[in-house]
Amino acid sequence: MSLESEAGLSGDVLPGVLSESLHAELVAFRRDLHMHPELGNQEFRTTAAIKERLEKAGLRPRVLATGTGLVCDIGLKEGERPAVPLLALRADIDALPIPDTKSDCPYRSTVPDRAHACGHDVHTTVVLGTGLVLADLHAKGLLGRPVRLIFQPAEEVLPGGALAAIEDGALNGVGRILAVHCDPRVDAGRIGLRHGPITSACDRLEIALDGPGGHTARPHLTTDLVTAAARVAVDVPALIARRVDTRVGLALTWGRIEAGHAPNVVPQHAELSGTVRCLDLEAWRQAPDIVHAAIDEVATMHRAKSEINYVRGVPPVVNDRDAADLLRRAMAARRGRDSIESTEQSLGGEDFSWYLEHVPGAMARLGVRRPGERTVRDLHQGDFDADEHAITVGVEMFTAAAFLDDSDGRQA
Repeated sequence: MSLESEAGLSGDVLPGVLSESLHAELVAFRRDLHMHPELGNQEFRTTAAIKERLEKAGLRPRVLATGTGLVCDIGLKEGERPAVPLLALRADIDALPIPDTKSDCPYRSTVPDRAHACGHDVHTTVVLGTGLVLADLHAKGLLGRPVRLIFQPAEEVLPGGALAAIEDGALNGVGRILAVHCDPRVDAGRIGLRHGPITSACDRLEIALDGPGGHTARPHLTTDLVTAAARVAVDVPALIARRVDTRVGLALTWGRIEAGHAPNVVPQHAELSGTVRCLDLEAWRQAPDIVHAAIDEVATMHRAKSEINYVRGVPPVVNDRDAADLLRRAMAARRGRDSIESTEQSLGGEDFSWYLEHVPGAMARLGVRRPGERTVRDLHQGDFDADEHAITVGVEMFTAAAFLDDSDGRQA
């Protein structure tokens, strides 16, 4: 099968190839965001920068009611109802509360302990660039159906800013939604894709253990909270793993444990916190009861009083087959079928999943590793960076998807 027949359009009639000047502008825009990262629900500068550039292109973006993030329709007049369901393209705009450790980078973060270490600056720039290309094509009468851009705040804040965006009408009239997420293990110029679940559910767990303390010379008169915390840390994950089918991948991993202040004092209070991740949607729904029961069982065995704060996070992102195939066809049209690789379901969480509770959609892993580079600059690490060729790849793939999307979809 030829590339042209797989895409449904020949390369010379499929518009949306990025010019060198627009690529340069988008790289500069991404670097500006990278230098000025903002945490979830604080993305005021980022929102203003996106809004200004869209308005310069003749578009009418609407800032979300939360005060950060925005939506913008292309191919619709203000107040016009779409004749067909909209294709939505989603980007997340927030950064992480970690330091940028790239010592030799001219566009490293200028904000202490803040960094775009998950690639949201790339996601934002890709969707912005796609919007600029589509707006130009619409002005020339070449855009066949309307498209909505969603710039969503607070993806890193459980249970995710997607819920507020949905409540504010971001999905009204939308029939299908697409997104990308940077993947430092995939070369720039390529994407990773799969049908079905591509991420996992992710919840946050916080535990407080309390009991009478005392002198370490008389531990029998105390609730030994250090030992109790240690047993909760070790035994609870093991119990959980034996109370569900191992194929659902329900896993508890600790990120913090804290107890005591002096070597000869049994403390009265201990704390643990971590994340609960799950590959399976149904098992995720059962996870809180399973985790609560395991914690209570271990804490009671050690005479500790437990207080559990189980914070619901996000369900798995489950790629719709047709939406994933649209991304596959779009990428094949731009870069050829060899530019697409299969990817595994990860244990990372993503609030893009909330959109998929309402409309079908899919997320692709956007390669950002410099080809030939051996060192992996992993996500959520202070030295994370991206090969900026990925911006052009993402824009051209999304633009192709807008032209190849022939689904009637279902409107939210």
